[in-house]
Amino acid sequence: MSRTPLARAVALAALGTCLTLPTLAQAEFIKDSKASIEARNFYFNRDFREGAGQAKQEEWAQGFLLRLESGFTEGTVGFGVDALGSLGLKLDSGDGTAGTGLLNPDRSGGSQDNYGDLGLTAKAKVAESVLKVGTLQLKNQAIGSSDSRLLPQVFRGGNLVSKDIAGLTLDAGYLDEVNNRNSQDYEDMTLNTYALSGITFKGGNSANLSNEFIFAGGSYKLTDSLTGGYYYSNLEDMYKQHSVNLVHVLPLAENQSLKTDLRYARSSDDGLSNVDNKAFGAMLTYALSGHSLGLGYQKMSGDTGFAYVGGTDPFLVNYVQIGNFAAKDETSWQARYDFNFAAIGIPGLTFMTRYLSGDNIDRPGATDGTEWERNTDIAYVIQDGALKNLGVKWRNATMRNNFSRDIDENRLIVSYTLPLL
Repeated sequence: MSRTPLARAVALAALGTCLTLPTLAQAEFIKDSKASIEARNFYFNRDFREGAGQAKQEEWAQGFLLRLESGFTEGTVGFGVDALGSLGLKLDSGDGTAGTGLLNPDRSGGSQDNYGDLGLTAKAKVAESVLKVGTLQLKNQAIGSSDSRLLPQVFRGGNLVSKDIAGLTLDAGYLDEVNNRNSQDYEDMTLNTYALSGITFKGGNSANLSNEFIFAGGSYKLTDSLTGGYYYSNLEDMYKQHSVNLVHVLPLAENQSLKTDLRYARSSDDGLSNVDNKAFGAMLTYALSGHSLGLGYQKMSGDTGFAYVGGTDPFLVNYVQIGNFAAKDETSWQARYDFNFAAIGIPGLTFMTRYLSGDNIDRPGATDGTEWERNTDIAYVIQDGALKNLGVKWRNATMRNNFSRDIDENRLIVSYTLPLL
């Protein structure tokens, strides 16, 4: 595992905090502490439906996540420390089926037997403002750590979140390295490139490296039913982005509502890329008891597709299991249905299915690109008894297009979370 000067400094700061606790008022530090261990058993199968190239990606792995989160010491400034330990173990992989993203790749084109990391985070709190420095998992309009494989993606840096003003959340951060979900080493960040994004780099693809990502923004509850958000972000040398979000929930009657989620982002280059994109998205969701019916629309315009940090989850309404529907000039639609079986007396059981279609994709020298994707998720979490918190999820996807490989995909995830504190 690599250790940089900043990582060592964070570890020493966390250790120093622990060593000085006996001299500090630490009742809240102990009382508010949380700890859990999560076991994830993950089977992934991606079947490519044409003869050329790798026929399929198929791997089976076991993961463990240990999460420790302290409270804060008493006083005007409270101090604390968090830790995230991760371990991934190969159960089955080989014969040319590696590449699922579950496991750390080796130099021969296969996967390593195991990988893992220990991330430490020092934190300080004043009133309702919290500063964290070290290992971070982030989820906001500017950047979203991906957690869709065996182990989560994490970043190294600092993050300040303030909720001192009622209804207002302010959020700012600086990141310099990423530890991706199938890696145990921190490395420079990249700008994500994907099929027909149209994104290029001055100096070629080798120039696609950055060791600085900054963001600042937040959200404000304008009324009881309307929340607005704005973020500015910059991946140094790669892109700059302004992102706006409005979410409105309209109660219609008992157990009925209409949710409107509007998103707009303007991305431009920052010197070494050609990024130029306007992304608009809208999602309307009608909920009735346990049922939800959603309709989504997403439109890309400009000289490239949407810009976001490699490996992260982009803030797009039509980003789904396989595709992001964010290619250059792409227009896409989504129809989605969810049902929560708690409405009929089966808590813990949920179902989701959706269909997306995209077209008008710019294909240089060819007809417009088109694509569609269908997803189905079925999940159940045991609610009580000896197996409480044991979850089983099956995720199925079908992807077809006229510019890349056709895919059938299945993921089976069995997880169990054991609270320790």
